Amino acid sequence: MSFECCEGRRPVKFSRRYFMKQGSIAMVGLSTMPAFLQRAIAATPASGKKQLVVLFQRGAADGLNIVVPFGEQNYYRMRPTIAIPEPRRGSADCAVDIDGFFGLHPSLASLAPLFQKNELAIVHAAGSPDPTRSHFDAQDFMESGTPGRKATEDGWLNRALENVPEENASPFRAVAMGANLPRMLRGAAPAIALPDVRQFKVMAQNSSMNHVAEGGFEAMYAQTVDHALRGTGTETFEAIDLLRKADPGKYKPENGADYGKSRLGQSLQQIGQLLKADIGTEVLFVDCGGWDNHVNEGGAQGQLSNLLRDLGQGMSAFRQDLGDRMQNIVFVTMSEFGRTAKENGNRGTDHGHANCMFVMGGDVKGGKVYGRWPGLNEGQLNEGRDLALTTDFRSVLGEILAKHTGVRDLTPVFPGFDNDPRKFPSLIRS
Repeated sequence: MSFECCEGRRPVKFSRRYFMKQGSIAMVGLSTMPAFLQRAIAATPASGKKQLVVLFQRGAADGLNIVVPFGEQNYYRMRPTIAIPEPRRGSADCAVDIDGFFGLHPSLASLAPLFQKNELAIVHAAGSPDPTRSHFDAQDFMESGTPGRKATEDGWLNRALENVPEENASPFRAVAMGANLPRMLRGAAPAIALPDVRQFKVMAQNSSMNHVAEGGFEAMYAQTVDHALRGTGTETFEAIDLLRKADPGKYKPENGADYGKSRLGQSLQQIGQLLKADIGTEVLFVDCGGWDNHVNEGGAQGQLSNLLRDLGQGMSAFRQDLGDRMQNIVFVTMSEFGRTAKENGNRGTDHGHANCMFVMGGDVKGGKVYGRWPGLNEGQLNEGRDLALTTDFRSVLGEILAKHTGVRDLTPVFPGFDNDPRKFPSLIRS
């Protein structure tokens, strides 16, 4: 979109980007501009906006083999074949020591430097207080943000967006990478599912139903009566259309980042592309499956190791690719519940209780494992079999929402929960 004014006899064109790039010069004269021009400029995504990426590990990841309590000897007694060996100098198949008691699975070695640079925090013995061992119910409770309550219609992340309304918000304010809008993002606030930036098939939320809009960003603005804002929408479409038309093989993540070829890695790469496009994206969701390892889970090598290699490579590449932009981003992981402390007879683990969460980004006070460690002795286990819960996942997410994204009132986001800021883990800078 461009605007013309007269300078002598010669018409001069100014693009909307020109006004934004001129910063204070443009803003000084904002009050004297026509109303339609003020609205068009105001609709441009503001730089420095705080952004949140949520990754859901579906299937119940084994937190005890992800962040290994190698200082807990009972861990090795309960897992004779799948335990991750204690850290040893020169060995690549043992835990990566991060604080003398906990270590990362060796497939997550790429995350250790981020922890050491205080950019990555871990919360252990975290999760939902509901005792269910059903994948469906547990995922539903964690995505609705109301454990034990099945009647909740919307998701906590959607309610958080609704709690921080934004005038002239970008249609790409909340994006889920995938074919369907996840439970977490369903609700009154607009959100879209984007299966692939390259295909650009947008699944847009329409009340409680989803519909498909083929190349449909333009259609999303078809009912806009303000022509200036319709132009703004067109410019946003042009930005995303550049991503769609770009040859994925030619895209080069910055700073030498390598996301790998896994589905998760490629999804995180596309999230990075969306964030770099500056089209007003504030919330991004991605999930990955395969974590339900009842049989042959493996230890330093095996099924879990392969999943964690993709996770570690994807997260570290995301950090490397986004560079200075990470100052405005928080990246958090979660899973519906953990696994049993003891391995089963099939060299795997069964459905458990507490788990671990990763929190990465510029506002994160990293370099620490947060949460009270409950221990793995028989009397310390939940129901005599699981890692006990000491940190409710809503405390972690609530702190991120309050301190990072600016949610002022957490009561509608997590109804029925004690949202007292004094009980936050204190892992986000104020």
